[in-house]
Amino acid sequence: MKKILSALFLLALGTGIAFSQAKKPTLMVVPSDAWCNTNGYMMEFDNQGTTVKIPNYKKAFQENPDLLLVISKINGIMAERGFPLKNMESAIKSLEQTAAEDAMMTSKETGAEAAESPVDKLKAIAKADIIMQLTWTVNVTGPKKSVTFNLQGLDAYTDKQIASASGTGAPSFSSELPVLLEEAVLSHMDNFSNSLQNHFDDMFANGREVIIRIKVWDDWGEDLESTFGPDDEELGVLIEDWLADNTVNGRFSTTDATATMMLFEQVRIPLYYERNGSQRAMDTRRYVKDLSDYLANQLSIPNKLTTQGLGRATIYLGGK
Repeated sequence: MKKILSALFLLALGTGIAFSQAKKPTLMVVPSDAWCNTNGYMMEFDNQGTTVKIPNYKKAFQENPDLLLVISKINGIMAERGFPLKNMESAIKSLEQTAAEDAMMTSKETGAEAAESPVDKLKAIAKADIIMQLTWTVNVTGPKKSVTFNLQGLDAYTDKQIASASGTGAPSFSSELPVLLEEAVLSHMDNFSNSLQNHFDDMFANGREVIIRIKVWDDWGEDLESTFGPDDEELGVLIEDWLADNTVNGRFSTTDATATMMLFEQVRIPLYYERNGSQRAMDTRRYVKDLSDYLANQLSIPNKLTTQGLGRATIYLGGK
């Protein structure tokens, strides 16, 4: 009997340790486009005759002290729930070091291939799993104030909303925005956090969802219906076979397929991969690079790999 109780105790202890060590998603809090637009933190430029507006995050952080206070408060609330956070202001400084925004503006104005948006570039540097997009307004009724907020949890790779919370806090005589915000959001955060964790648990078990597109250069003498390999299989079939063998549980959808293009959506890639005895985060480029190498090395097909944002990759067949 003692042996049975000891075994049960060790099993429970091991389960508890495993649960405590479960990975949590990494978050980054970002002011929404709507908030930036309302408060005058937008940039405008001409994109081939069309005026495009994008958030000017740098200006917002430099000129609006409330933004720092609000993001700091949300960061603190999530940290109390055990979620690791990426600092948006630090990510912006990294963007400046690489002159990412200047390069983006130039490529847009010259009509070159579409560049990533500022938030896509922030995602790429921060490597956050989930973006928490925040909008808030301060309501004033006589001497009392309250905060109305809207918080959206977005998958950083697909931009799909996977959690949301919104509401208005009780009117208060306090004039401090962080206090008003905390009073407004606290009652919603447990359900919000649970939704984030459930989404991440699904990704951990079933893979992260990305999109892969295959295109053919028009001067290549072959196409996706051409046959390759020792068994003379159609190239499109070989690519589908590779995805079936290299996705989590073979999960992906062939949304469109012609002789010159293929579109794969809901492609489930693992969150991590092993290298030099340690786990590293898997991103779309790292994953699709393996497909690119397979095409080049196993089928002798030269190709070019490009990415857009965190969750989209395109392989162009027939040359670099």
